[in-house]
Amino acid sequence: MAQFNRFALVPVALLALSACATQAPSGAGGQIAQTTADGPPDAPSSVYGLYLAGQVAFDAADDKTAADMFDRAKDSSPDAAFLKEKVFTSALLGGDLARAAAVAPGPGEGSSINQVLGVLVQAVEALAQGNGDKAYAVLSAPRPADAPYLPSTDLLKPWAAAAAHRWPAALSIPATNDRLSRLVGELDQALLFERAHRYGEAETTFKAMLAQGTAQGLIGQAYGEFLERRGRRQDAVTLYDQLLADDPEDTAAQAARARAVAKGKPPGQRTILEGAAQSLLIQAETLLAGKDSIGSLEFLQMVLRLDPDNDEALLRTGDVLTAAGDAVSARVYYGRVGPKSPDYVDARTRLALSYQPDDKGMALKLARETAAARPGSDAAQLALAYLLRDDERYGESIKVLDPLIAAPAGSANWQLYYMRAVALEQSGRWPDAQRDLDKALSLKPDEPEVLNFLGYSWVDRGERIKDGMAMIQKAVAAQPDEGAFVDSLGWAYYRLGDYPNAVETLEYAVTLEAGDAEINDHLGDAYWRAGRRDEAKFQWDAVLTMKPDPDVKARAEAKLASPLGPDAVAQTPAVANP
Repeated sequence: MAQFNRFALVPVALLALSACATQAPSGAGGQIAQTTADGPPDAPSSVYGLYLAGQVAFDAADDKTAADMFDRAKDSSPDAAFLKEKVFTSALLGGDLARAAAVAPGPGEGSSINQVLGVLVQAVEALAQGNGDKAYAVLSAPRPADAPYLPSTDLLKPWAAAAAHRWPAALSIPATNDRLSRLVGELDQALLFERAHRYGEAETTFKAMLAQGTAQGLIGQAYGEFLERRGRRQDAVTLYDQLLADDPEDTAAQAARARAVAKGKPPGQRTILEGAAQSLLIQAETLLAGKDSIGSLEFLQMVLRLDPDNDEALLRTGDVLTAAGDAVSARVYYGRVGPKSPDYVDARTRLALSYQPDDKGMALKLARETAAARPGSDAAQLALAYLLRDDERYGESIKVLDPLIAAPAGSANWQLYYMRAVALEQSGRWPDAQRDLDKALSLKPDEPEVLNFLGYSWVDRGERIKDGMAMIQKAVAAQPDEGAFVDSLGWAYYRLGDYPNAVETLEYAVTLEAGDAEINDHLGDAYWRAGRRDEAKFQWDAVLTMKPDPDVKARAEAKLASPLGPDAVAQTPAVANP
């Protein structure tokens, strides 16, 4: 599983375990692991050793092994409640909901967060096993007051009530002061009214929600699908037209309108398990937006226990794991999105990108297959063009983009022009690249990415440096924490000879993108010009440890090998037209 920044502090209670732990054998490293009669060499046997083995696995995000080790430690020391909590967390993160439910913290056990998570996990497992009565009973039991995640238990409870055929409880809106939970509760009520065949009340609820003016796309989409299921396609088309008038780029509304106009089969009602899963997905998305990867993954695993084919949850889980550096596990989730899914191209693109850092051949192979399987998908073609460019196949990338730009729909897409401009610039066709960048800016004048690329290109080429500086400053103002943009600004100061500002700005850029070889190389140059020679050499040394591109590596090596520093490297022309 993923490599997270996990809470690895040793509990105070562990001191009690270590006091009665079997003495670790002496020797190199002082390993705690021992050879046992019924286990392999180096398998930990003491409670303390099992705990540490579990913690090592947990920190390495090997959740199954962590759960196994913590479970064995718990069996050896049943009074150590914190070990039970460790098993619970590891099993939940690893997607083993049955195991997590079996050891879920009860009232008064563990943290309040894990107590509520325990309620949710037990309810989810009961629902997944078809036991609605048990799920409803678990969710109806007393819970810690004011604990995190309580709104999620309130949102799950109506679906559990429906599974238990308790319709009065299922059709009541959860009492909550949380605005998002209230909105989701009202939407769920409309969907449950439909499931109970109370269509008039369902429509009244949909209309009341739309009148509130919030989450128009979410509510409108659900209401439109309801209308389609009721055979009222023209009403659905009118509603989709209203959604598109508010947001012409709403792809879901576009697809729904096309389906309704063509009299296609409307989406079916959500099953009870699908509805329950969707109620938990809201919390997963909220946690993900707040950069709580562990909490998000816990909820995503619950969603997938209820609805294993939930494409959004599969993609989000893959994204969490990818961001955590566990591409291998992420690929499993991306690969579960089937070819009939509207998210198939998106999933295949993310799958291809997961190989990009280490196996560009496989990344390109997957992108080519996806583009061939979906020739009408602009997204598939764009992914292929991007990966071709990343593999320095600039001509091939341009050939993929040319017909997309030539097509009527592509003429107003700034991203197509921007992508082709990057490939043109990299292939040495700067005048053509500049024309595409100008076109991209004419279509979207304030786009930070285009402003930064054009501004940096001018600065780095020694052309129109002041104009380039103004563009970069505009990009940085829009996205002040984007390391690439801050680097461009620092390099512009450098090219203008303002070395103090260059140093200050590039130091900040390095804090934003510490592992970026080119930014570190730029900072080394700025240090040198500012008279800080030792720090400059330190930065260039650091560059060589970062798997830099060949050009960046060659520049750093040349500067380290010469007393001239940056002057040892052929520079772009001096400022020609400031």
